[in-house]
Order: sequence, then structure tokens, then C-alpha cells
Amino acid sequence: MRLRLYRHRKILRTLLLFAFALTCVIFAGHVEPALGNTDGVTSIFRPLSQPAQEIKETSLLVLAICAAIFLIVVGLLVYAIVRFRHRPGDEASEPPQIYGSNQIEIAWTVLPILIVFVLILVTSRTIADIQNRKAAPGAIHATVVGHQWWWEIRYPELGIVTANELHVPASDGSKRQPTFLKLQSADVAHSFWVPQLAGKTDVIPGRENSMWFEPTQPGTYLGNCAEYCGMQHARMLIRVVVHPPAEFERWVAEQKRAAAEEPSAQAGRQVFFANSCVNCHTIRGTSAQGAFGPDLTHLMSRADPGVRSYAEHT
Repeated sequence: MRLRLYRHRKILRTLLLFAFALTCVIFAGHVEPALGNTDGVTSIFRPLSQPAQEIKETSLLVLAICAAIFLIVVGLLVYAIVRFRHRPGDEASEPPQIYGSNQIEIAWTVLPILIVFVLILVTSRTIADIQNRKAAPGAIHATVVGHQWWWEIRYPELGIVTANELHVPASDGSKRQPTFLKLQSADVAHSFWVPQLAGKTDVIPGRENSMWFEPTQPGTYLGNCAEYCGMQHARMLIRVVVHPPAEFERWVAEQKRAAAEEPSAQAGRQVFFANSCVNCHTIRGTSAQGAFGPDLTHLMSRADPGVRSYAEHT
């Protein structure tokens, strides 16, 4: 009998240690990023844009409620295991029989309803605040078109077309410059997602979706297509470069220039125009006016090697 009791206690200690270790893993994976220790990691818990900040606050509320429910359930489970564990002599008696409790049944019915009601209200308010935001004067407008497997980026008001890199200005206290995007697809379903700037938005063929973000800190933010779109889906990355306002103006001026003729690249230029490359790609100011592949006018000014790799193999 003592051996059986010893085994029960050993199993209980093992379960408690496992629960503690699981809690530590959850803490390291979620609470630490929430405190900002995410160097080198693209995380929704380190937002640097207004919509992403609202999404983080809502996510933390949901996580806190779920964590509280988890701790209560685990606590009750451990209490039941310890309080009502098998004891010597239990075989000779039957435990008290309980056939229901109106108070307990009301509690486990009303409390979940209240919790779900609170989550619905908070989530609906966050979604409404994000989706109903109107473009203010001075906002940057761009159209992002998803292709298999690259992003085409157009600035209609600026007359600029690029690929896989979205350049936007940062907002500061003196001047707010949010960026509003129109999202379109040229082939299959994609999903545009830069976690530190905004939430996911689907890119659907035949439908135009929209989103916006307002970054406040210059830097480079990585994202990707979050909807499986074919064999090269994992390589469909997006890079958002946030410039200080003056630097963004210089970038715009450089992108509006015609492609430079570099003497050292003359041999490659001749190969490009002598083959079918011109049927797919555009180089502004030349006879290459293809619309199937990325615009290559200022290819080497982009930091994304994926665009260069695509251009080299098409």
C-alpha cells in the first residue's frame, strides 16, 4: 500500500514539474517578446506602427484571459487530484454522491458568456478603428499586386513602379504620413503581412482589398506572403523600408530618373536587349516595356536579393 501511495505522489510531482516547465516555455515564447526582447525576430509583440500596436494590445488581452482560464482549470485539476486521491480503505466505502449544483451550473454558463461578450466587444472595436481609418492629406498611396512569386509595387501619384520593396516615410510629431495600400492579385490568392507594421490582409484575384499603416521609426521591416500560393511560396518575401521624410523625398527623386547607362555593364545590356528579356521586364527610358516580370529600371538599388535572383533566372 505504501508503495502504491509513493507511486501516486511521484506521478503527481512529475505532472506538476511538467506543468511548470510548460508555463516557463509559454512565458519565454510570449511574455518576453511582449516586453520587447525580440532582436532579429519579426514579431507582432514588437509593433512599430499604429495598427500593429492596437493588434498587440488586443492580443495581450486575449492571451491574459486565456492564461487566467488555463491557470484556474489546472489549479482545480491539481486540487482534485490531491484532495480526492486514492487512500487506504477507500475500497470499503463509497464517496459522497453529488447529483448537481445550480450555483455551479449557473457559474460555468454565465461566466463563459461574459468572457466571450467582452472579447467580441474589444475585437470589434479594434477592427472598426483599423478598417474605418480615412486617408489624411499628405498620405502615401500605393498599389501592391501579388504575383507568383513576387510583389509588384506601384505609386500612381508618384509615377514609380518597383518590386518586392515598399518604401514609405516615417511619421513624426510634426508631420503624419500614413501609407494606404490597395491590394490586388494577378493570379492566385496571396496574403500581405508585415507583422511589426500591420495585420494580415488577403490578396484575392478579382477583388481589391485595402490596408494602412503609419510607422514611426525608420528602418527595414520584413514580411512575407502568409497564404500558400504555390511551389515558391516560401520565397515570396516583402521588405518595407521606412525612411525619414527628407530621405524618402530623395528616394522618390532617384526612382523617377531613367536607368543609368554604366559602361562596365554594356555587355550585359546587349545580352538583355538581344534576348526575350524585354518581353517580360520594363526598363524605363528604353524599348524594354514588358509587364509580366518585375520592373528592372533601378534593380541594383534594391536591397532584396530575391528580386535580383528572379531577374537573373527569367
